[in-house]
Amino acid sequence: MNILYEKFMLLVFVVALLIVCYGLYDTWYVYHNALDDSYLKYKPTPESGVPDDAPITEDMVAWVTIDDTNIDYPVMQGDDNTKYLNINPYGEYSLSGSIFLDSRNKPDFTDDYSILYGHHMEYGSMFGALDEFLNKSYLEHHDHGQLIVGRNADATYELGVFACIKVNVFEENVLEPMSVKEIQKIIRERSGYINPSIEKSDHILALSTCTEPVSSNRLLVFCYIYE
Repeated sequence: MNILYEKFMLLVFVVALLIVCYGLYDTWYVYHNALDDSYLKYKPTPESGVPDDAPITEDMVAWVTIDDTNIDYPVMQGDDNTKYLNINPYGEYSLSGSIFLDSRNKPDFTDDYSILYGHHMEYGSMFGALDEFLNKSYLEHHDHGQLIVGRNADATYELGVFACIKVNVFEENVLEPMSVKEIQKIIRERSGYINPSIEKSDHILALSTCTEPVSSNRLLVFCYIYE
């Protein structure tokens, strides 16, 4: 009887150990992929666009960079807003997903209001880096970036980061298509600080990610797009 009990307890221990090991591997795998910056070598340039051998799929519509931050990613766009939640820019399954443009937006970013989405990952990867913009001083010192549009770098725009807000998407329809005036009104009402040194333009880009404590909360960083 004791031998059977010991074997049973050993089996339970082995199963528990395997579960723990899998959990550790799964965590490592998620963040290893989130921190992978191998795609940077495929960043398009005005002279040559994306290299011919780049494995980034044809769904790439742009590249977004916020200077002196970890935000330096290809931008994908699917037929809906679920495709790139768990697919990386190479078209492979990945829990960290991709940065992607709202499927309702024009891929050339000529809409009044364009929205990018990305997972909120730890260590400042993907759009986990957006947390820092809640700090007024950080926002003031990280207020420029670039948007390269198209695989062939058909256009390159400057970005001016001017505000950061937290909202509940059920209270404010900030993730819906709207005019510049409409989104500016929401930003004025919800933002505690708007960077006065950033010149306004007729096009706004929002970088959106989930934030605590509930799943309907969003953190958004707003940039003016300069043509």
